Amino acid sequence: MGTVILGTGSYLPQKIVTNDDLARLVDTSDEWIRTRTGISARHVCGQDEQACNLATAAARRALAAAGVAAEEIGVIIVATMTSHTLMPSTACLVQKDLGAGNAFAYDINAACSGFLYALDLGDKYVQADHALKVLVIGTENMSSRLDWSDRNTCILFGDGAGAAVIGYREGKPGYLGSKLLSDGRLWDLLYMYAPKSSNPDIDNQGHPGTCIVMEGREVFKYAVKAMEEAVHGVLAMEGLTLDAVKLFIPHQANSRILNKLADRLQLPAERVFVNISEYGNTSAASIPIALDEAVRSGRILRDDLILICSFGGGFTWGATLIKW
Repeated sequence: MGTVILGTGSYLPQKIVTNDDLARLVDTSDEWIRTRTGISARHVCGQDEQACNLATAAARRALAAAGVAAEEIGVIIVATMTSHTLMPSTACLVQKDLGAGNAFAYDINAACSGFLYALDLGDKYVQADHALKVLVIGTENMSSRLDWSDRNTCILFGDGAGAAVIGYREGKPGYLGSKLLSDGRLWDLLYMYAPKSSNPDIDNQGHPGTCIVMEGREVFKYAVKAMEEAVHGVLAMEGLTLDAVKLFIPHQANSRILNKLADRLQLPAERVFVNISEYGNTSAASIPIALDEAVRSGRILRDDLILICSFGGGFTWGATLIKW
């Protein structure tokens, strides 16, 4: 009890790439993409826009919404797999740009599930020190890690960032709990290699480059089942049922996964938040962007029970319950 989200924020790059734009690059069409993914457009980074820049912009909006100064933040956790530097971390660059001199900062990589993992870590810090305020961010520059000649992947992803400031409030239910899981045995169904090794003894001769590689049909099968089980798992942990959930915010992977998951959970459309049409799959940024939009549009009100879930490469997946 006591860990609450004090404010949320999000940021999308200015450049928009439509399905018609992609049809000039690969053998596809607006209809082909929309009917298979539900995506119409996505935001793509431009000049001077990296994952850290998106994260900083989203963080500033979250801090403003929370009424918290950057100097009050004690921890910055950034979930990303597309940092443009391996060292320093994106979180350290965000700390610099915000002027959050009292915070320690680090990144985590759990692919599309990163924000859920980071939020769970943030809760642990707050529970250990009630005076602490934690900035949790999901940010991705997915366009920098795509093979733009591969229509199976380049049509799916977009860039963006979302953030949340969390802290402690006495007697508030807030963050209830998470069911987080992973299965490294299935890594080769969805992966992205690091740069080629400079050590010739361990160089991978079959290195496909630092782009996302995905077996879409196989990922679909695992994703729906895994998220469904995680949802039921976290509800059982808290002694709750889906009837108590006011709004379900799933990872915005593609519309087929969203629709199949909602059908298996027997949730009506009005209780499922979907924004994939204009943003595509923004990986670790997907959940916090959707959460921020839901808050700002009035879809989430005080005392509402919110259920979020995600699935990503690794495989990683999980579900989280929040009493607003």
